[in-house]
Amino acid sequence: MTANWSAFTAAEPDLARLVEERFGAFTHHVLGTLRRDGSPRLTGLEVRFLGGELWLGMMPDSLKARDLLRDPRFALHANPGEGQSMGGGDVRVSGRAFEVTDAAAKAAYGEEVEPPEPFHLFRTELTEVVRTYVEDDKYLVVQVWKPGEPVRTLKRT
Repeated sequence: MTANWSAFTAAEPDLARLVEERFGAFTHHVLGTLRRDGSPRLTGLEVRFLGGELWLGMMPDSLKARDLLRDPRFALHANPGEGQSMGGGDVRVSGRAFEVTDAAAKAAYGEEVEPPEPFHLFRTELTEVVRTYVEDDKYLVVQVWKPGEPVRTLKRT
């Protein structure tokens, strides 16, 4: 089961706001894709939250774009920031990314973001959102959301 960003926001607005804030704190994040041989590839990426979607834009024929065109599964990790603080927690999003080929949709994105032309644009469908943070300098708290399920919260000392 998958859901777009809008469905996640409707289901869990507080967690969605925290995740967006975490991604908004820095420009560049880490995208994990699968190479042709199945091994992981990690690359830098900028992301955008627009119109109820989480968008991934990238240069034409980049390795990460080729990976997603072959196998749409991805993991996206928010930049943890400088030093040891990880203010706002550690955030990861997993799912599938599908290339947008509709000219009008790409043009609308381009007007809003003004990416270098040409570019690949991928719309995401989420399978999991995870936030990990420290509470009261004592507990490691992990929040896990999956489509169709409420947020599960785990606490460890």
